[in-house]
Amino acid sequence: MADQQQPIYILPESAMRTRGRDAQRNNIAAAKIVAETVRTTLGPKGMDKMLVDSFGGVTITNDGVTILEEMQIEHPAAKMLVEVARTQENEVGDGTTTAVVLAGELLKKAEDLIDKEVHPTVIAKGYRIAADKAQVILYNMSEKITINDDTTLRNIAMTAMTGKAAESAKEKLAELSIRAIKKIIDIEDHQLKIDLENIKLEKSVGASIEDSELIEGIILDKEKVHPSMPRLIKNAKVALIDCALELKNTEIEAKISITSPEQMQSFLNKEEEILKRIADKIYASGANVVFCQKGIDDLVQHYLAKYGIYAARRIKQSDMEKLSRATKARIITNLEDLSGKDLGAAGIVEEVKINDEEMTFVKECRNPKAVTMLIKGGTQHVVDETERAIKDALGDISAALKLGRVVAGAGSTETEVARNLRKFANTLSGREQLAVLAFAEALEIIPRTLAENSGIDPIDLLTALKQKHDEGKKWAGIDVFTGRIADSWKLGVIEPLKIKTQAIKSATEVAIMILRIDDIIASKETKPQMPYQGEM
Repeated sequence: MADQQQPIYILPESAMRTRGRDAQRNNIAAAKIVAETVRTTLGPKGMDKMLVDSFGGVTITNDGVTILEEMQIEHPAAKMLVEVARTQENEVGDGTTTAVVLAGELLKKAEDLIDKEVHPTVIAKGYRIAADKAQVILYNMSEKITINDDTTLRNIAMTAMTGKAAESAKEKLAELSIRAIKKIIDIEDHQLKIDLENIKLEKSVGASIEDSELIEGIILDKEKVHPSMPRLIKNAKVALIDCALELKNTEIEAKISITSPEQMQSFLNKEEEILKRIADKIYASGANVVFCQKGIDDLVQHYLAKYGIYAARRIKQSDMEKLSRATKARIITNLEDLSGKDLGAAGIVEEVKINDEEMTFVKECRNPKAVTMLIKGGTQHVVDETERAIKDALGDISAALKLGRVVAGAGSTETEVARNLRKFANTLSGREQLAVLAFAEALEIIPRTLAENSGIDPIDLLTALKQKHDEGKKWAGIDVFTGRIADSWKLGVIEPLKIKTQAIKSATEVAIMILRIDDIIASKETKPQMPYQGEM
């Protein structure tokens, strides 16, 4: 009898392996489910999601990246779509839902081609060709924008906030967003530099969204350190100090030996003298407001209060940098170097009570390069969602100005790119042509979704939309409020070009990556086996 060949185990018994078509189907199915989850949130009539975490905390939002991150997705392919949303958020600040929906649709169309025996690498190559061509088409159809084009900037901000909780006050918030961006812009070598970190967002529950305001300065979640200090300082001269206003410990281990009460008193007097000298130094510089990144000794607080100086301590480094940009004060790391030249200026420094919390307002700064938006709303959920909407608006304005290019929304841009890609596909030979056509069809998921989310029949509307584009009307889009085709540019539905280019780039890359996977090997954690306890 011949020896039976023993099976060879390369992977642990607990490992799960899925190969070939099954692996591709699993991955594509997972990605499609993620895309379908956020798809209903797209557009002005998109719906919101309520996300409840394990502790019972509730988040209500229609922001794509927030939904996906709160969902705690486990499937590895689905996690890749979360990365698409995160990249879109980091690069632009808006368009996360568009990017994820597009990635899901690209995979859906690819699955149809795989069923027709088109090889995944051929589809991947076709998708790359289509994505590169789409970038060229997008740039050529985009319009220029400058920092002085307030009407277009306002429309960009309002488009970003339409369909979110902040929509009721979008005109006011758009105005605040534009003012905030214009304050913090730097121009270097004829290039606009916009760092959104210089716009601080502070939230306050109470009043309505309409009552939100832009503070030309910084709000700190700190109170004055001594009750005797003034609550309000006008014409503030601000000192920013990045060293402890306390007695320093010796660098090396040292012991102080005291043998009599007189020596003890002398030691204490000397300590008090040193601490008083710290307060005197600040007073001599002309400062009447001090923000310290480290601690302030009780005695120093006492003397500063006597001099009528307002002081706050343990300010975050990021806030110190913002204060420096807002007040033009230099951050001092050695108190001995402090002089009048290092001081900044603010019209008012005031301690204000907001929702049982004392905060310091540094406002009315002259030409500040860092500002604060105080966001108000009736409940915590409203304030949180308004903050997300404002972040989208700020990101869109910033992206539009940095690139200097914008396009219209409402599905017009995707329809125009799809039309041009179909023309381009006819110039190709080979199976890549099928992938380019599939890519063009996938782009139409955006106008289709806008129509579906608005309760409009997508088939008739998309047919009419394509007809308008064939007639040369590149900004023809869907007016979701009337259910008709309209000129998106005239409607004021305008978005930065970067949203579209980044969404196509990210969605294509992740779709190609998922398509190229034909083997999934998942190792599970093995429980340590108990030692054998039987008889020897």
